[in-house]
Amino acid sequence: MRTTQDPPTAGCVFCAIAADGAPAHRVLADDAVVAFLDARPLFPGHVLVVPRRHVVTLTDLPEADVGPFFARVRRIAGAVERGMGAAGSFVAANNKVSQSVPHFHVHVVPRNRKDGLRGFFWPRTRYASEAEAEGVAERVRAALADGG
Repeated sequence: MRTTQDPPTAGCVFCAIAADGAPAHRVLADDAVVAFLDARPLFPGHVLVVPRRHVVTLTDLPEADVGPFFARVRRIAGAVERGMGAAGSFVAANNKVSQSVPHFHVHVVPRNRKDGLRGFFWPRTRYASEAEAEGVAERVRAALADGG
């Protein structure tokens, strides 16, 4: 993970927040991550967890950093639930598409029954057949075998 001596990536608002160069309502800051309230929350208590190291996507995050990063995400999820008196939380990340800031980040959103959020934010479908589903699964397995 990045240390405080590493320079932030120019123009990246999350790097600026991580380097104390931009204002944010921080809830956690350590050598691995900075976590702060989303400026446009779905609900009060919506937190963004960002790695200190500038990476654009989850797949760019070095393998050695994945465990420490998600240990913090797990800790933040519990704190958001307890702190906001929420029944649960929604934990999610976009990878490239719909990523408003090109710096990997995980959303931790407090949830309660009948809070108005409907599952995922996009329409869901079904596979046309078991054969189609198996074909899709095979494509992913092949990609894993090719180096994933």
